[in-house]
Amino acid sequence: MTIRVLIADDQMMVREGFSVLLNAMPDIEVVGEAVNGRQAVERVRELAPDVVLMDIRMPELNGIEATREIVAADGAAKVLVLTTFDLDEYVYQALRAGASGFLLKDASARQLADGVRVVAAGEALLAPSVTRRLITEFSKLSDTPRLSPTALAAYGDLTERETEVLVLIAQGLSNLEIAGRLVVAESTVKTHVSRILVKLGLRDRTQAAVFAYEARLVTPG
Repeated sequence: MTIRVLIADDQMMVREGFSVLLNAMPDIEVVGEAVNGRQAVERVRELAPDVVLMDIRMPELNGIEATREIVAADGAAKVLVLTTFDLDEYVYQALRAGASGFLLKDASARQLADGVRVVAAGEALLAPSVTRRLITEFSKLSDTPRLSPTALAAYGDLTERETEVLVLIAQGLSNLEIAGRLVVAESTVKTHVSRILVKLGLRDRTQAAVFAYEARLVTPG
């Protein structure tokens, strides 16, 4: 199945460069481009892409707000944020808004294509070591948002094992790695992850990781 991609960036060279790289892949097709966040939201509605490559700093509507609107529309599109710096506070805000992961703009063609495939497949915690470092860094700040009463109530519905799996997700472990740590089948871990997402009303693993840090289930460091 071909993965349909929309590229949202206000720099023409970035859009054209990524389009060339991705269209060269047999399983990926760039179906459209957007020059700002508002246009990105509109193009997602029109084209129904599987993945949106979203720049954060754009005119009219920035990538964070555009991501929030796209996710709120409850479509199938997954947002992959593009950034120049891996410890960019705006990336953390984008993850909280519903982005499924992020890539540095200087990523290689292979990293770009692999990132699109990973996010499209639902393995949303892209580049766990980098994403974990970013979330950890900003969870140290005193103004890091804490969970709402509703979120805390949902957390209380998790079983002890589900809480354990949630912590391991936040630490950047894959399903296979979690299975090895807990000495259970990978299919069992997948079941736990699915139940966690449903109980907490979360979109994907990245949102689960953000939830775990904001619930202070994982100690920054």
